[in-house]
Parts: sequence; structure tokens; C-alpha cells
Amino acid sequence: MKKDLSFSISPLGGRYKDKVRDLGLVFSEYGLMKYRLEVEVKIFLALGKLKILPRKLKTKEITYLNFLAQKFSIKDFNHIKSFERTTNHDVKAVEYFLKEKMKQKGMSVFAEYVHLGRTSEDINNLAYAYVLRGGVEMLSAQYKKVEKEISKLATANRKTPMLALTHGQSASPTTFGWEMHVFSARLGYGLKQLADFKLKVKLNGATGGDNALYSAYPRIAWRKFSSDLILSFNKNEKGLKFVNNPFTTQIESHDTYRELFDIIRGLNLVLVDFSKDIWSYISRGVIVQIPKAGEVGSSAMPQKVNPIDFENAEGNLELGNALCEFFGRKLTISRMQRDLSDSTVERNFGLVFGHTKIALLSIGKGLGRIKVDKQTLSLELDNHFEVVSEAYQVILRKEGIKDGYELLKEFIRGKNADKTLMHLFIDELAKKYKISKETLAKLKKITPENYIGNRDF
Repeated sequence: MKKDLSFSISPLGGRYKDKVRDLGLVFSEYGLMKYRLEVEVKIFLALGKLKILPRKLKTKEITYLNFLAQKFSIKDFNHIKSFERTTNHDVKAVEYFLKEKMKQKGMSVFAEYVHLGRTSEDINNLAYAYVLRGGVEMLSAQYKKVEKEISKLATANRKTPMLALTHGQSASPTTFGWEMHVFSARLGYGLKQLADFKLKVKLNGATGGDNALYSAYPRIAWRKFSSDLILSFNKNEKGLKFVNNPFTTQIESHDTYRELFDIIRGLNLVLVDFSKDIWSYISRGVIVQIPKAGEVGSSAMPQKVNPIDFENAEGNLELGNALCEFFGRKLTISRMQRDLSDSTVERNFGLVFGHTKIALLSIGKGLGRIKVDKQTLSLELDNHFEVVSEAYQVILRKEGIKDGYELLKEFIRGKNADKTLMHLFIDELAKKYKISKETLAKLKKITPENYIGNRDF
């Protein structure tokens, strides 16, 4: 049957494929094989520096091996898969592929030093580290784009007063810019966590002690070898950094997997919160969506312009976060020194990055199609003049008026009031409690639009 995206079991491979194509190069089986080969080559070349190889590697041989890893092709991938059909073991297939390539280049003398003293998890955990590095780099770029757009929205509305709602009820006013800046600052915090994060990896054999290597080469400090090699994997890399974990079982314990996915989950939670708030602002009418010619909001109701971009983002972020939580819970637990249930789970890392990227693209698209309705914001504030009662009661208390809070509570709790009613109330108070003309004037100058406190950022 001809390949048809209509039959993809996941929307990431069908409906959304074009949006996550770049992630496919990293998180696919092809990407994993490429990084496995790169790790095998780097480990082998590092052995040359220990002077345990049969002879010194020639410059052209080093160049060839690096080229083989860096210019990994679909043809190479298919060749490895042909080995796997026999071995039924993906890492061993990479080893056989590399040995074959060496023999073809007159390097047969080195073949038995490929994968020397290694377990497949030595290769896999480092390959997945490269996968995650690539994914984090791409996702970070998308997070930063969204943060920048939210920051622009905040700056443009720095002085736009807006009714605040606490517990869904009218409350002390804020500014639209302030609310957006809060989200921008939260994203900035998460992005810094992501930038500073270091992933633990291992290179220490079948159960963590490099048993075979210490048996064959007891005078070599293999722990230092691993640490130095892993450190070299960070050279010239601006993205996710790797650190050696010398204390492992067969697998690295994946505590930093949990930490990494928690950071991503945290960033996504901020954006779930953001998407829900924008949805509410649209529903409330203080944000207007800009219709696009030709689009349909409802198959039945012609007037509809639905906030689909923010709804799409919310769903994809929550789906990605469910996987983040699962990865952290699942991968940090292993029976004894290792069970293989982690292997099939790790192959799904790309789902988190795919659904998150789709959400980020949707938010970016949605932000490009909204505008703040300042007139509606102003009208909403005028209709809720009662929100200045907080200011009134504090000023009354400052002036020594006993029970200032209780007086306002008795008058206004659970009611909406306009300017006339609020001013009538304080005029009566002024007569009863001999409030000074200066204080009375001060109270009357307070309006919902200017009662915004300090909103500088």
C-alpha cells in the first residue's frame, strides 16, 4: 500500500507532521541511530588516546570516522537496520555496521576495539542525551518566541487599566500589561532553569563498575576516562550540558530525566494558565479576535470566531505534561540493576516535544490575531466602581475613623455601585465623622481607572 499520512496512528505523524518535521530528525529511529553511531565513534577514538589500540590511528582514519558519524545518511540507517534484522539488537547492529565500515577502509586491526567493555546502555543513555539536547534547543527557541510576544503585549498595554477578578469577583484593578508581564516573568524563570540544567549520563559498563575494562586494563583509570570523555561532549555546545554520574547500576538512574521533564512541565503549566486566561478574556469581551477571511468558527453558527488556537494549545500542553509526569515517575524506578521496560518508554520522548511545539506554535498564531479592547475594559471598570472601597477603607482607617472596613462592608458587600453612589456614601460619612475636606477630595479623586497601585516593570 502506498504510504498515506491519513493512516498515521498519531496526529504528530499525520495532521501535525509539517509542524514537527524538524523534531523528527532528532527523535526518530533515524536520529537515535545517528547518535548511537556518533557515541560509538567518540568512545573508540578516545581509546586511541589511551594508547591501547594495536597502532596509532592515522589522521585520515580519524577524519573518516568523524565524517561517518557526522554525515550519517538514510542509506547508512537502512544498512544498520539490515544488521538488526539478524541481531534483533539495535545497538549491536550499530557496532557491526561500524566494524564493517572500518574493514572496508583497511582498518580491520581496530574492529575488535569497537564497543570494547561497553554495555548497550552506555551507548543508549549517551545517545538519548544527544536527542534531548537537540530537542531542548528547538523547544527553547519556541518558548523564547512566545515569551517575546507576551512581553510585547505587556509593554504595549503597560498603562491599560483593567478590572481584576479574584475568586471570579470584581477586585482591585490591575493593568492588562501587568497581567501579561507576570506570565512573561514566569516563563523567563523557567527558561533560565532550562538553560542552567545539566543532564547526568553514564559510561561505566554492565552494572556500573567497568568490571571488564578493569579486568583487562587494570592500570587505566576508567572512571576518569569516562568523566573526561563525557566532559568533551560539551565542547563547543551552547545547549544542554552533560555531566558524568559514576555511581549507577546498569542504567543511569534518570533522576535528571525527571528534573528535565519537570522543568518542561513547569513551563507548560505557565502556558496552560496563560491560554485559559486569554480564553477567559476573549469570552469576557476585553480581548477581540481578528477574523480571517474564509475561516469558519462554527458549522452551524455563522457569527462564531472561536479561540481555537488557545484551546489547541491548552490540550496539547496538557497532553505533553501527562507524559512528562509519567516519564519522571516511570524512569526513576528500575528492578534491581535494570529491567528493560525503560527502553520502550524512552522511545516516546519526542511526543512531549512534539505536542509542546504544536502548542507553542498555536499560542504564537493566536497572539497574532487578537487585540485588547480598551473601550470595553474602561466600561467594565466604570460598571464596578465598588472596587475602590478597598482604598476608601484603608484611608478612613488612616484618618482614625473607627471601623472603616466595617462601614464599607456594611454598605457595599455583594453589590455593584457606580460613582454617584460611592461619592454619596463618603459625603454622608464626611458629615458624620467630620472628615477633612482634603481627605474627602482625596477619596473622590480615586477611580477604578487610576486605582492601580504600582504596576511598573
